[in-house]
Amino acid sequence: MPAESRTAPPPALETIRSFINTGDLDTGEEHLADPAALAQWLEQHGLADAAPAPSAADLTRAVQLREALRALAAHNAGEPASADALAAVEQQRKRSRLGVVFGADGSASIVPEAAGIDAALGELLAIVATAMHDGTWPRLKACADPTCRWAFYDSSRSHRRAWCSMEVCGNRNKVRAYRERQRADDGDG
Repeated sequence: MPAESRTAPPPALETIRSFINTGDLDTGEEHLADPAALAQWLEQHGLADAAPAPSAADLTRAVQLREALRALAAHNAGEPASADALAAVEQQRKRSRLGVVFGADGSASIVPEAAGIDAALGELLAIVATAMHDGTWPRLKACADPTCRWAFYDSSRSHRRAWCSMEVCGNRNKVRAYRERQRADDGDG
């Protein structure tokens, strides 16, 4: 897992980054390996309530949402929007029954009306929707290295960072591109 050497995202968006990174594609490590691990992650991030423990089906939905959010983060890095990712997010939005609650203080919050795991996953979607509204969402990206896809927060001035880590993924891809150019040049001769 790459070290985050740049500025951290806002706390709520850090929760989304952490959720996406529960599946480490580079190492193959799955941090949500079973329903108990999902329950523990939700509790650690203040998303668990008094609902029953997640089931295997709940875990499957959580992992599907995680991968959909990873695809949306990849879209922030310039990849085409994934229709499957958008469909998965929309399906979970409906299950979570997200709505807007207006406060006496003039505030408005996006909240899930569902209970249990659907409420927890709805809270994650509410964070994403709020980040989209406040402009921080486009800075959460997935690494351009297709073997990595680690989520990171792009705090660069130009907002054009492509790699979770220039020292690891950036270097790996630059070396790969160099070798491919060398092979192409050798074939021309």
